[in-house]
Amino acid sequence: MRATLLRLALATAVLASAPGHAADVDFSTWLKQFRTEAAERGIRADTLDRALAGIQPIPRVIELDRRQPETTLTFDQYIERVINDRRVDTGRQMLVTHKELLDKVSTRFRVQPRFIVALWAIETDFGRITGDFPIFAALATLAYDGRRSAFFRGELLNALRMVDRGLADPQRMRGSWAGAMGQSQFMPSSFLSYAIDYDGDGKPDLWGSLPDVFASIANYLSKSGWQGGETWGREVRLPPSVDRDQLDIKIDKTIAEWTALGVRRADGSELPGRGELMASIVQPAGARGPSYLVYANYKTIMRWNRSLYFATAVGQLADRLGGG
Repeated sequence: MRATLLRLALATAVLASAPGHAADVDFSTWLKQFRTEAAERGIRADTLDRALAGIQPIPRVIELDRRQPETTLTFDQYIERVINDRRVDTGRQMLVTHKELLDKVSTRFRVQPRFIVALWAIETDFGRITGDFPIFAALATLAYDGRRSAFFRGELLNALRMVDRGLADPQRMRGSWAGAMGQSQFMPSSFLSYAIDYDGDGKPDLWGSLPDVFASIANYLSKSGWQGGETWGREVRLPPSVDRDQLDIKIDKTIAEWTALGVRRADGSELPGRGELMASIVQPAGARGPSYLVYANYKTIMRWNRSLYFATAVGQLADRLGGG
């Protein structure tokens, strides 16, 4: 008992000393206040008991939040880590092994199989690494912390809604330090919005059902604006005269306009023929790194994860997987 109290005191001290801490109360008091709010929002008492009983803050979660790979690795290091020959070979095999299922999902949601498998690969290494943090404790830790407390407070409420609706067992809800779950690493809000019971067993299972995993990934992309007849983008070569202020994901021009400005494919050839297609130019590694002409699907990937590193890696891995 004493050891438990010491661990709790240490965890609370770590959180309270974190930059931007939002709470002026200790964790146990904060949790009681949150429970009251959740009850007022309609979460049943038995759900609160099952999900929140005995949870403690996790200092390791705060450590990981402060050093995410997109902020500690260069773009080249990130791509080397995320896309390697083993992952490409495995991904190609997965496209073959699960071709019938992927084709059915692709037809229904109009999302190419190679992008479904690329996201599956990058998020959990084909379901191999889904995380082992208890979701409610991880989310409560981040909600109590001040860096993004409002966001994670909302996700904690959504995780409770999952349990309240009978969609998940809190004991099985384990995942990443940030609260992402299952083979597709959905946050609770994404689970509620996009998870699909594709295998028809009564509820979405993103931990153990590949039909549900693939369909949920495709449903997320489809509902987020995916264009099934288009790709994500391509590396390009910029002329010295290009206005650097125009190289931003928020700035769109037609292919014809980029061509007129002197933008070419990486090998120096002309850009694709659809001159009316809208595109942006991004430089994930900065001005000295590669430039990419990216289309609407790239922005859809960024709704999944708002990182140029991540979106570019998904596109590049999908290209290497091939398969339509």
